[in-house]
Amino acid sequence: MIQSPASQERFEISPRFRRSLEERIARLERGAADDEARLVLLEDPDHIRRQMRLVATQRCEALRMRIFLDRSGVRPTRTLDAPPRA
Repeated sequence: MIQSPASQERFEISPRFRRSLEERIARLERGAADDEARLVLLEDPDHIRRQMRLVATQRCEALRMRIFLDRSGVRPTRTLDAPPRA
């Protein structure tokens, strides 16, 4: 599969936004693990199917965010004594 140049574009994000995404990824992965552990408690096949779909969706979203983070760079932060960028 050939990727378009736009799919390989790099983004610059702030350190705060990166931390926010990393925290969201961790919450999604913890939630997926917790929800998957609850599968053994369920008896209704339809409920089990929905629970498995929830777990897959959480993991897919976490992966999507990880891919975004891999393709992004952290914008350098300015300190008070650093000269402004031109």
